Amino acid sequence: MESTTRADGLVEAARQLFEAGVMSHSGHANLSARLDGDRFLLTPGFVRGLAAHQLATVGLDGRLLEGELRSVSTEIITMHSTVYRARPQVGAIVHTHSPAATAFAVAHRPLPCRTEPMLRFGQPEEVPVVPWGPRGSDVSVRGIADVLERRPTTSAVLLANHGLLVFGPDAAAAGQLLVAIEESAGVELAAAAIGGAVDFPPGALEAVRASIARVAS
Repeated sequence: MESTTRADGLVEAARQLFEAGVMSHSGHANLSARLDGDRFLLTPGFVRGLAAHQLATVGLDGRLLEGELRSVSTEIITMHSTVYRARPQVGAIVHTHSPAATAFAVAHRPLPCRTEPMLRFGQPEEVPVVPWGPRGSDVSVRGIADVLERRPTTSAVLLANHGLLVFGPDAAAAGQLLVAIEESAGVELAAAAIGGAVDFPPGALEAVRASIARVAS
């Protein structure tokens, strides 16, 4: 039952991300959802029109336990398992080449947190950049692990010259944050043409949290 629920969550998250227009134009992406301490579900590579039966079960040690993966997908198993090992609270991961966010990755520039959706959906700080390394290589994986250790509260990283990696408690939360980051990156680029974006005033995060708490109570 748990596996079915997680699979359905990944399929729905992928559908909503395409509907929101924040995915790679090519349709390339990979999503995963943790099943337990040792296993996670992983998408096959291209996720446009994803169906639950296409998901594979993978071990944190890199072994394919059930299902099939394309060779390009096997390269990213260690990227996902590195995040799950470093962040026990993470339940799902989304990786894609969202155009505006990838512009920051290509420029090797952290994405500042200057929009309220980023505050609300889990990234009340800049999105850091992981130094470039061939996808799935030891260099790339070590870079991700190093940034996660240095930035223990970040819920996303930009992969230099590559794309975006977002993680959250479940697929829906990771998807919401990806949308917020891609929109924020687009706004940053647009604001640069009219003088540049401006930081939040001091106490903005606390004010947003208070507002959320009032609504929830």
